[in-house]
Amino acid sequence: MSKLKIAFIGSGAMAGAMIAGLLREKLADPENLFASDPRAERGMELREKYGIQPFTDNAAAVKEANVVVLSIKPQRLSSVLADLKGKIHEDALVLSIIAGATIEKMSEGLGHVKVIRTMPNTPARIGEGITVWVASDAVSDEQKEQAKKMLSALGEEVFVEDEYYLDMATALSGTGPAYVYMFMEAMIDAGVHMGFPRRISEKLVVHTMRGSVNFYEKNDVHVAALRNQVTSSGGTSAEALYYLEKAGVRTAISRAIWAAYQRSLELGREKKEHVPKDQ
Repeated sequence: MSKLKIAFIGSGAMAGAMIAGLLREKLADPENLFASDPRAERGMELREKYGIQPFTDNAAAVKEANVVVLSIKPQRLSSVLADLKGKIHEDALVLSIIAGATIEKMSEGLGHVKVIRTMPNTPARIGEGITVWVASDAVSDEQKEQAKKMLSALGEEVFVEDEYYLDMATALSGTGPAYVYMFMEAMIDAGVHMGFPRRISEKLVVHTMRGSVNFYEKNDVHVAALRNQVTSSGGTSAEALYYLEKAGVRTAISRAIWAAYQRSLELGREKKEHVPKDQ
């Protein structure tokens, strides 16, 4: 792994997280990591922090790369694919973390068949993410192993055989942190409404969320069983859960995830997207 030359096209937060993870896990040498970004100052920032080689020219960045990581915004995909078409070595692996971009679209746009599509989530920025990924038929077993190690630097990884799982993962785990943050925000605000100072309410909610997840992971039982354990007959939990069910919270969450899934499918079908002037 450390001998591989890895080029990042787009050097935003997720690319930075992957670079940090690769170096932290000693899976790459700084001199073999390249990052291309239209903002020269971003490249210099990464060079000073990690010792990598910065570029502002995408084609120059991928010229000697064994692995090309596409880590750009979906709005820039079409122009970047056109920019890189025919420029990537035929034996190189292309690994994409772009939401909604199908393997077919990337393969056609690049004129390249060795493509892996992934869906990481926000906690990957601190090495606590979960990434679902799928590979095209042309990707070798060796390249799959390389991809697995790279994605492990972001946290856990799950390989799937069929690409349609990626749109599901986008709605469930990719978008999932937003649901969690919204629920946390509601709990924190409720604590403040009852009279807690906000800093105390935040601490109570954060530790409750973290502790609940850790407790679940250490107990080999269904989440419903754990919920029942803390729901005494006629108690406060029973009263609270009654109102949540009456308000349709469970159904709302399910419908929200389904809506995110449908939107992910739409993004995959769209050929072009409007790019706002301020981006």
